[in-house]
Amino acid sequence: MLKRKGLHERGKSRIITLLCLIAIGSGVAVQRDIISLTGLVPAYQLPWTPLVLDQPLGVVARWKLSRLSRQPEACRDFLLREASSRVTALPDRTATNGCQLVNHWRVAAVADDNGGNEIAAVRFNNAFIASCPLAVSWLFFERHGLQPTAQTFLGQRVTQVDHLGSYACRNIYGRENARRSEHATADALDVAGFRLAEGRQINLLADWANEDDAEGRFLRAIQQAACQSFGTVLGPDYNAAHRDHFHLGTRGWRVCR
Repeated sequence: MLKRKGLHERGKSRIITLLCLIAIGSGVAVQRDIISLTGLVPAYQLPWTPLVLDQPLGVVARWKLSRLSRQPEACRDFLLREASSRVTALPDRTATNGCQLVNHWRVAAVADDNGGNEIAAVRFNNAFIASCPLAVSWLFFERHGLQPTAQTFLGQRVTQVDHLGSYACRNIYGRENARRSEHATADALDVAGFRLAEGRQINLLADWANEDDAEGRFLRAIQQAACQSFGTVLGPDYNAAHRDHFHLGTRGWRVCR
């Protein structure tokens, strides 16, 4: 009986190993064009193709977003291709205190009209510094999360985003013995409110608690939408330190609180 069970287990193990080898071989064959997926799968759904702003925020897009910190050239190419009128590359600023700025950009308060479709971008109350992954994550959030959610819940576009800043060389909550914050490397943006096309203002401090009103529902939907583009999203329900803003950071994987 034990011998038969052992043979059965070894058989299962061999089948699993064979299936894994087939999967790996198929992936290599597809990547090297031995097997073509043209016409079967959209190019943006293939893991090895460049990230594009128009692609839906599915599993593949989120996986590509999560890898941008390890692919600086691909990240840079994306910004220059998709948002050249909104960002300006800044020189690297190395540091030994954990606050280095590498492959970081200045995101303009107002996009220049270069004849493209970027003029429809939101304004900001102030320009800010962003790591390349943060800038890319923001673009995806704005395109696929912020504006569709505003149309659904409020029937109009967001024209301006009011933020509290991105870069600050400090530890988490300013504690002396804590680890460095995402803000120390410009990997996070704190968003406090939104201004709509009709002129109305919505901010977290005043409107988050009104969860039965359109504004409160909008803010909660915005938080969930942001979790599709950012690695870490913290809001007023997380703790008192975030009572007046969303912390939108690139580290982590779908931390949404």
